[in-house]
Amino acid sequence: MTKQVLPLIEKIPQSIVGFLEYHWSSSLSKTTQAHARILKSGAQNDGYISAKLIASYSNYNCFNDADLVLQSIPDPTVYSFSSLIYALTKAKLFSQSIGVFSRMFSHGLIPDSHVLPNLFKVCAELSAFKVGKQIHCVSCVSGLDMDAFVQGSMFHMYMRCGRMGDARKVFDRMSDKDVVTCSALLCAYARKGCLEEVVRILSEMESSGIETNIVSWNGILSGFNRSGYHKEAVVMFQKIHHLGFCPDQVTVSSVLPSVGDSEMLNMGRLIHGYVIKQGLLKDKCVISAMIDMYGKSGHVYGIISLFNQFEMMEAGVCNAYITGLSRNGLVDKALEMFELFKEQKMELNVVSWTSIIAGCAQNGKDIEALELFREMQVAGVKPNHVTIPSMLPACGNIAALGHGRSTHGFAVRVHLLDNVHVGSALIDMYAKCGRINLSQIVFNMMPTKNLVCWNSLMNGFSMHGKAKEVMSIFESLTRTRLKPDFISFTSLLSACGQVGLTDEGWKYFKMMSEEYGIKPRLEHYSCMVNLLGRAGKLQEAYDLIKEMPFEPDSCVWGALLNSCRLQNNVDLAEIAAEKLFHLEPENPGNYVLLSNIYAAKGMWTEVDSIRNKMESLGLKKNPGCSWIQVKNRVYTLLAGDKSHPQIDQITEKMDEISKEMRKSGHRPNLDFALHDVEEQEQEQMLWGHSEKLAVVFGLLNTPDGTPLQVIKNLRICGDCHAVIKFISSYAGREIFIRDTNRFHHFKDGICSCGDFW
Repeated sequence: MTKQVLPLIEKIPQSIVGFLEYHWSSSLSKTTQAHARILKSGAQNDGYISAKLIASYSNYNCFNDADLVLQSIPDPTVYSFSSLIYALTKAKLFSQSIGVFSRMFSHGLIPDSHVLPNLFKVCAELSAFKVGKQIHCVSCVSGLDMDAFVQGSMFHMYMRCGRMGDARKVFDRMSDKDVVTCSALLCAYARKGCLEEVVRILSEMESSGIETNIVSWNGILSGFNRSGYHKEAVVMFQKIHHLGFCPDQVTVSSVLPSVGDSEMLNMGRLIHGYVIKQGLLKDKCVISAMIDMYGKSGHVYGIISLFNQFEMMEAGVCNAYITGLSRNGLVDKALEMFELFKEQKMELNVVSWTSIIAGCAQNGKDIEALELFREMQVAGVKPNHVTIPSMLPACGNIAALGHGRSTHGFAVRVHLLDNVHVGSALIDMYAKCGRINLSQIVFNMMPTKNLVCWNSLMNGFSMHGKAKEVMSIFESLTRTRLKPDFISFTSLLSACGQVGLTDEGWKYFKMMSEEYGIKPRLEHYSCMVNLLGRAGKLQEAYDLIKEMPFEPDSCVWGALLNSCRLQNNVDLAEIAAEKLFHLEPENPGNYVLLSNIYAAKGMWTEVDSIRNKMESLGLKKNPGCSWIQVKNRVYTLLAGDKSHPQIDQITEKMDEISKEMRKSGHRPNLDFALHDVEEQEQEQMLWGHSEKLAVVFGLLNTPDGTPLQVIKNLRICGDCHAVIKFISSYAGREIFIRDTNRFHHFKDGICSCGDFW
């Protein structure tokens, strides 16, 4: 205690001094009593006494009272201000803490080596890089920038603000590096995938005598894994083992997701063996990570075997099990297990519900996904920013616009619209539901947009055949700080293919590699083959396939076969079909498509040959199927289905439309009947196509003028296209048809595709 303070304290009753020095935290009332006595004694101007009083008030969160004490001091010291700064920071009132520092600085007071670390911590919590930089300058002016504690807090501030360059400069100047600081830098570089920097720092640590520990290695693995640098994570794991460290449950849990994402099943099995030897199989995090790894590697037996070995039912393990089953197409088994978990009164959390909803949406169980979303809310589990993007694809898949709008409303109510993943999912959902204008509105209202948002919008417009809009969006994207990726160019090339823009397609195809360094992938070649083939340049498309730097896949050959169907080119169709039969021997669609090409040419012997081949292989044609939503319920109609409850009404309405079409001079396009039967029977077959049934069903069950939305599992045929154009004019309806290729928006007898599809 200073000599200047002692005389003042002697004038104050000893009970107050004792209270302030030893018992100031006992109660707020004693603090106020002591404050009153201090004022009465005239000792309130003393810095030491005032600082103690500030700390005492702050201890009870009476920060206004503490601030009044500070303001009452005529000549406050650094110690006076630091008491309130400490207290505000401890209470997580970071902005107020910065405000007090600003007042301190305005008094001409320079923070000392005790205050500066506290201020850097505040800047780190607020991600206030600019303020932190200013405080850094203050520390340099005061000569405290070389203090070990100041350097450490300054380093962590830059790290928290994402300023790796500045953090590295501070790190390089630090005279007293420790394993904690080094580990933080290693983890940060790992998050950015900088393997060389990680290796360099590890080498520097070794030369400086700083020993790494398992925590350091776990941070590196976690960083690589979270940033998607999976191979780097596996390399580091091998290095850990090579150096003689014993990986613990955190190490194993950190590396297994990377092993799974890299589909390194053999490595996963080796780690599994290590886990058994170390007795880590009882750890729920390890079990969850092991199940997830086997799920990503497509090893179903491993998933089921591990789950059965785990004795207690734990939410995290069950969630990994459901996800693993769904990821490998066993969604029915996943649903069965989920129901079992519910029956056993297991505490299912938001991750549990989200996992099963996502599994259903990704495996064609869209109606089940919508029902589960409803059940989730009834159960009192609140959907989050992951649930909404997992569920919205189900709405888009079956054009359940009503459910999609309800989900949009829910996202508004719980303030999730600022999330880029939710926004992107909404853009995609509205596009798939035929409401591309609403996709644009959602995009425009998003405060922050990442590349996924831009790609979702481009893909939506591409799906609707609006190539000019896609190119315009792409130009806008190039003017932002974001760079287009391979998905951006897929949308561009697909859009060009929808309207036959071959020159533009070639321009963007070359731009990928020449301007952005993106090597064309299989999907880009597929788009180009589709574009050239649909434009009638089949030989050019085939030449492009032969020039590909890697083996064409089924998508590329499928694009050529589809183009041959449009151009009635049998020779190239047979070449493409043979390749597809080899690549996808169990896909009946390829056989059917070749059969249709033969049928269109009247080659019935070849048609019979294909059908016999399918029969010998046990393959059956996938039936045409269409979905339509009426009054928030989704109805399914199958081609040629005569068991529908309203089939008589549908047939009667079809006869009425057929007669009106004939009066207008329209005739059925029998080229799409594809069966060697009488003309009348061919006409009946055409009227049995599922999209026609769905549209007529919609006419019968919705008020006049209501838009109709239909989804088909195959491409719409030319006859259906002509009939639905007529219906849109005859019935005065807007009709949206989404097939496997694109959207068709029919209105007043015109289709948005311009009859090019």
